[in-house]
Amino acid sequence: MRLPKTKDARNGRAKSQNSAKRSDFTFRPKYSSLLCFAGILFTLSSFSLARSLVMHLQLVPWLTAATLGVMTQICSSSTLNTISDADKIVSLPGQPKVSFGQYAGYIAVDEKQQRALFYYFAEAEANPASKPLVLWLNGGPGCSSVGVGAFSEHGPFKPSGDVLLKNDYSWNKEANMLYLESPAGVGFSYSVNNSYYNTVDDKMTARDNLAFLCNWFEKFPEYKERDLFITGESYAGHYVPQLAKLIVQFKLFNLKGIAIGNPLLEFNTDFNSRAEFLWSHGLISDTTYESFNTICNFSQIQRQKQSGTLTHGCSHVFSTALREISKFVDGYDVTLDVCLSTVFSQSAVLNKLQETETIDVCVQEETYKYLNRKEVQESLHARLIGISTWTTCSSVLKYEMQNLEIPTMSILGELVKSGIHVLVYSGDQDAAIPLLGTRTIVNKLAKQLGLNTTVPYRVWFEERQVAGWTQVYGDMLSFATIRGASHEAPFSQPERSLVLFSSFLGGRPLPEGLLSESAVENNHINIKWS
Repeated sequence: MRLPKTKDARNGRAKSQNSAKRSDFTFRPKYSSLLCFAGILFTLSSFSLARSLVMHLQLVPWLTAATLGVMTQICSSSTLNTISDADKIVSLPGQPKVSFGQYAGYIAVDEKQQRALFYYFAEAEANPASKPLVLWLNGGPGCSSVGVGAFSEHGPFKPSGDVLLKNDYSWNKEANMLYLESPAGVGFSYSVNNSYYNTVDDKMTARDNLAFLCNWFEKFPEYKERDLFITGESYAGHYVPQLAKLIVQFKLFNLKGIAIGNPLLEFNTDFNSRAEFLWSHGLISDTTYESFNTICNFSQIQRQKQSGTLTHGCSHVFSTALREISKFVDGYDVTLDVCLSTVFSQSAVLNKLQETETIDVCVQEETYKYLNRKEVQESLHARLIGISTWTTCSSVLKYEMQNLEIPTMSILGELVKSGIHVLVYSGDQDAAIPLLGTRTIVNKLAKQLGLNTTVPYRVWFEERQVAGWTQVYGDMLSFATIRGASHEAPFSQPERSLVLFSSFLGGRPLPEGLLSESAVENNHINIKWS
């Protein structure tokens, strides 16, 4: 079962046989028109790490002596990179007036192969010189951090028709935000050597991401000594810790912490938690839930689909689940309305979106239109190289999907041991990477590291409402849920996500709430459980 084609998929890059195969497994952003739940069943991957002592450092296996030999080249100045003023954005078409600086452009990561990554950088709204630098990576693998993270989730603006609306909950209120389209072939990022697209994997992505940072700091030297945080979601459960590990091993930059939302960390646990989530939310029947537990589970379905050997039993369980869920439920947020295409919005299939809807569920369609305007691309200093249209997720990459099978949880443990703060958070309405599996993995990691619980499982607040639950282990590892949030939490719960983000950067506990029991009674708040 393939994702229904959205407009950007129909008009984007022509799909090769390799990319057509990959589309079954790609983890697409949640806002695609009429996202069928089938699309979330085949996603995400992981990266194998082993230990070897090289030059007194513990290095992942692909950091061989040859790799070490080129590390100085990776982190050296690039002749293709110029000073930051050349990338300064005067103003984006349709944007409101703002006082903070914006930059966009390319950073070369391999001059010989003419490979460059595209970035969008929004300085903090106030006092940027005193705020940390935050790198954001979306997942996929192969989806755009600019199109999804910056313009659909927590960037300073969101497209609406011909204009940009100011995002009141933009993360650049708290930090200088750097959005990277990675690997090459995603969004505006490119490789002149097209053969690169046929062999992309986690190790190549991590290496290029490190090269990007090294060369970006040459263009923006004032940020070299700034506190650095790396954040992301979904498949960034690989990108973020793998990049952070390289930074720690080579003692680069001033990395303070990482935060990953609804991340893939361990294949079996993450995928197989879906059945219980769907059943507990009433999306599948008791019979189908039992079938997932006794006949064929989600991880088996993923493996078989990837190898083209889907058995009759697994096919039956899978198709039954899809029929029960229906294609009008978004697996990335089981409570949120879907974005209806014109043909469906004019039919009686579903009622129109409620007038009280406060979330623009069609924001990806708006972003696609906006980023494909010529004047917008000119303002961003972006180019279409080897493609005719910018798309949300790449159709030219053939990513190594065997990376799915290897957990990245151990990398998080190494980072914690190295003194790097690790926050794992979950939007609690996500059926793709449910909180059930993520919470289990974090608990398991804490036990393996011998960390005691320092903050027992409790609620946290955004203003006067419960915003989620949290638990802290030791002083470097924490877990949190965001109540009512989707796979892309800042999209559906922007206020709560901003509170979480601010607390993480500041090293503060999540708010416990200001209302005492007496205050609750005096305000006539009705809370009854019996």
